[in-house]
Amino acid sequence: MNLEKFSLGHGDRFGHQGKAQLEAVLTARSAGIDVVPVWNKSNREHSIIGTTPDNVRTEADAAVAALKADCSYYVDADHINLSNVDGFIAGSNFFTLDVAESIGTPCDAADIDAFVAQMAPYIGELKIEGIDQAFTVTENDVRRITGQYLGAIKEAGEIYRHILAKKGEGNFIPEVSMDETDTPQTPVEMFFILAAIAKEGIPAQTIAPRFTGRFNKGVDYVGDAEVFEKEFREDIAVIAAAIKEFGLPANLKLSVHSGSDKFKIYGAINRVLKATGAGLHLKTAGTTWLEEIIGLADADGDGLALAKEIYAKAFAKTEALCAPYASVIDIDPAQLLDPEVVNGWTSEQFVKTLRHDLSCPDYNPHMRQLLHVGYKIAADMGERFIKALEEFEGPISKNVQFNILERHLKPIFSGL
Repeated sequence: MNLEKFSLGHGDRFGHQGKAQLEAVLTARSAGIDVVPVWNKSNREHSIIGTTPDNVRTEADAAVAALKADCSYYVDADHINLSNVDGFIAGSNFFTLDVAESIGTPCDAADIDAFVAQMAPYIGELKIEGIDQAFTVTENDVRRITGQYLGAIKEAGEIYRHILAKKGEGNFIPEVSMDETDTPQTPVEMFFILAAIAKEGIPAQTIAPRFTGRFNKGVDYVGDAEVFEKEFREDIAVIAAAIKEFGLPANLKLSVHSGSDKFKIYGAINRVLKATGAGLHLKTAGTTWLEEIIGLADADGDGLALAKEIYAKAFAKTEALCAPYASVIDIDPAQLLDPEVVNGWTSEQFVKTLRHDLSCPDYNPHMRQLLHVGYKIAADMGERFIKALEEFEGPISKNVQFNILERHLKPIFSGL
């Protein structure tokens, strides 16, 4: 099973937008954007909403059947580890091996010594095609990098082999994820990380590193886009070198996590992909849930009333809702609007405030981030919220499709 050159991971927390998401991808494909869909959902989201990994497989299969789609498609067990992977085995064929929390954990000294010895040919001057400057690498550098990352990569190997024993070789896509950490990986670190992945026997097809800047949930990239572009280009060069040096899969490509709505860097991504011919996996998540809220507000009447109610309840529980996402949101409580004010809004006012339109003076990223992490409020409504999704499917689907097609697929993949 080989993941295609370009792929889009889209989350669907309540499992009702699979068809709308796929329609956006199929429209893009008909316009020459050769991207494949990947449905992704994390264990945390399943536990909050009360769904199971098999529900995602059912949703994806149903959307593909309904639209008679003839492209490949995948179901991603998003951010899994050994404690929760078994529930995803049957329904998933893409596994994000998330080992960020294990970075820096101690590793057996003999394993470190053995890996450092294997890397001896790369000590000294390291030249990577596509990166102008050569790097000076010492044995201490390799030992430091090994000590920092080898334990995490061995954990990824353990997860991979567990999945392999259940699903069999060639029946799933492995991704290694280490983006949710504080410090970006340098090109030299990436080179030896990929060497370790290869030595561990993980046929990774995508890798999600940590980039400079903040990738907050549901809002634009915070950081220097030029620095990101340089890092992105260098990581692609390192991947190409690692494929040649270590025998990793030829289709290994970068994965950008929390990539939804990072408009500031989409131009950079498109330029680098054009220049290098590299592939990309872009993972989005909660923006589909936000488009559901926008669609409800757009519908006016009972839909708008429900959207206002969800905001009011999220506002009342701001601290509890934000705590699990503290590292990936930046909300100024003073910029959150009082629910009494919001209750007096028209449909147009609510939509303009929540929709991620940077040219609109009413857009409020603080309210948007709060609602992004506030999906538990809707989950607690149970069937009442699900019935609203069904009742207002028209305006919701319109917003979901437009968001994926016009704000994500076209800016990133056009002309590739």
